[in-house]
Amino acid sequence: MELKDFSYFLPKELIAQHPCQQRDRSRMMLLDRKKKKIDDSHFFRLPDFLQKGDVLVINDSRVIPARLIGKKPTGASLEILLLNKKESSGESQTWEVLLRPAKRLRENDTIILSGNCEAKVLSRISEKKWLLHFNCKEGFDEYLKLNGRAPLPPYIKRKRSDGQSKDDLERYQTIYAKKPGSIAAPTAGLHFSTEVMQKLQNKDIAIAPITLHVGFGTFLPIEANKVENHLMESEYYEISAETAGIINNARRVIAVGTTSTRTLENVTDDQGLIKSQSGWTSLFIYPGRKFKRVNGLLTNFHLPQSSLFLLVCAFAGTDFIKTAYSHAVANRYFFYSYGDCMLIL
Repeated sequence: MELKDFSYFLPKELIAQHPCQQRDRSRMMLLDRKKKKIDDSHFFRLPDFLQKGDVLVINDSRVIPARLIGKKPTGASLEILLLNKKESSGESQTWEVLLRPAKRLRENDTIILSGNCEAKVLSRISEKKWLLHFNCKEGFDEYLKLNGRAPLPPYIKRKRSDGQSKDDLERYQTIYAKKPGSIAAPTAGLHFSTEVMQKLQNKDIAIAPITLHVGFGTFLPIEANKVENHLMESEYYEISAETAGIINNARRVIAVGTTSTRTLENVTDDQGLIKSQSGWTSLFIYPGRKFKRVNGLLTNFHLPQSSLFLLVCAFAGTDFIKTAYSHAVANRYFFYSYGDCMLIL
């Protein structure tokens, strides 16, 4: 399967740089897989398209303020993206990170951060990953709270000189986020408001939380020409016994986002049942896969040739998704993390 077959044209002005003023007022495209039908609506009407007995599976992972700005020994600025915490001792912590740009950095170099904090370069793990040791007077967790920025993807443009944005910290986070650990938001959930959640509850549509901590693999492009040769980065997930019971008794399972979809498909057995568990998944879903448990998908619009775009093509059919994306462009939907969404049933 050739990666080049999963491209589409997108004008740059349709890449959303800021979220919709009200979370639930974003646009929502409706896709009927059986009838190959496309309709236009808005997210606040989501409960109208679901029925009693349906279950929405949400990802309750919380995005950490994982983006920091520092200065190299040369005085040049660089961007730090926290990936995985390796050690924690008192006021200091050791993290696996991405650095941009990383030219001329060496082991034992010191990166200076604002606010009485510095990071020592311990080692280069791979071409893209480094190991840094952070030492902050007030403790690194407190430092992150005060200085960390939302880990927005590269296509959302923010100036390094702008400082911490309270708006991005709030809006690049779902209203139901609980468990810290993600460095990218499960963006399909960004549209939910307390009003929509209440309407779902009033209609006896259950909400079942799972946790999948979104890792830096979400930023990685597929570099293999053959889709089948791509390897996903592993991500940690948890499913409670209560959630497993709700899902196993569902009329239909509607996954909110590709993260929920990957988690569900990873843990579902051949009888379509799941059980309480935790672990790591590197499941890569692309066209040709038969879905075991997911009956519907709420998702944003994704980058061409990305693993997320391939998952949606696998769920609804590549030709139908390309038609839907063409419809979205023609009707001026907004794309990517802060953009609009689609409900596929």
